[in-house]
Amino acid sequence: MIDALNGCARLLLRQELKPVQGDRFQPTGFADLGAAVYETATGTRVVLVESAQSMANRMEAVCLDGSGPEIMEALAGLPYVRVKLTGVVESATSSLIEAHRINSPYIITDEGFRAAFVQASGYAKGRPLDWKRIAAAVLRYDVNALLHGVFMANLEDGRVRLPRAITGFIEARDVREAVSGGVKNNPLDPAGKIRAKGYDKDVYGNVPYARVEYTAREIAAYFNLDVALIRGYGLPEVATRLLLGLALYKIRRFLNIGLRLRTACDFRTEGPLEAQTPAGFQVPEEAALLEHVQRGIRECASAGLFADPPVTELTTDCVTKEE
Repeated sequence: MIDALNGCARLLLRQELKPVQGDRFQPTGFADLGAAVYETATGTRVVLVESAQSMANRMEAVCLDGSGPEIMEALAGLPYVRVKLTGVVESATSSLIEAHRINSPYIITDEGFRAAFVQASGYAKGRPLDWKRIAAAVLRYDVNALLHGVFMANLEDGRVRLPRAITGFIEARDVREAVSGGVKNNPLDPAGKIRAKGYDKDVYGNVPYARVEYTAREIAAYFNLDVALIRGYGLPEVATRLLLGLALYKIRRFLNIGLRLRTACDFRTEGPLEAQTPAGFQVPEEAALLEHVQRGIRECASAGLFADPPVTELTTDCVTKEE
């Protein structure tokens, strides 16, 4: 299964998608921009349905227990950092849901964890970085961070940064706008004169609005797995195979359960998941990939490549910023 990627620098995948009902869909919107619509060199109009950064979040989310912060039971044994937040907030977070993963200020400010990571990675301010040792340290504390990248700007001079090994995006080609509209009704007082005492914002009354959706000749999800980057970390073969299998598992699981992107953007797969490079590569089904990952977790743990216990538990006291 994974051996078919030997000698391959990139695994490029494409999956055709269709709206589950009708033809319309709502692409992602950007502040002060709206939908990202552009033309190719041949004049084809394309819209970015889902960005690389959003896809990274979604491929992380499909491996969570609900919305997190814990990992799903089927992947128990994968290392990550869990934080109990105390003080002005009583909650929990983890490197699986934090925007900057193990570089989260709730994590890297812990003196014990910081010292352990520095020692494991061989990091020293003002000295050359040993990237293989850094990769081994990240693997030890959070396998997912090796796949989705981490920029440790909060560690000393901020030189430790690992790019995403797996990226994805969704595009729709030959698009046309589908313009509609609606109104938010207030059956009590359409004019909006009657208001709740103490709440005088302009959210009352009938409010008409415009809506722009799209149709497309073709919608597809694209995935790029940087096999050369993963192998370049020089990790033991059991760890490399785990990372490759986990990346493929995330892709399969996203396509199986994660395609309801927004209220008005719900897709289904159409046809097979195709490998554009290397030609002929067959991505295993989700169940087979999960079995591969679970075996890899056991092998890496036995080889001492993970923190013991795999979930590093921290406590961070939180305060409110003074104005």
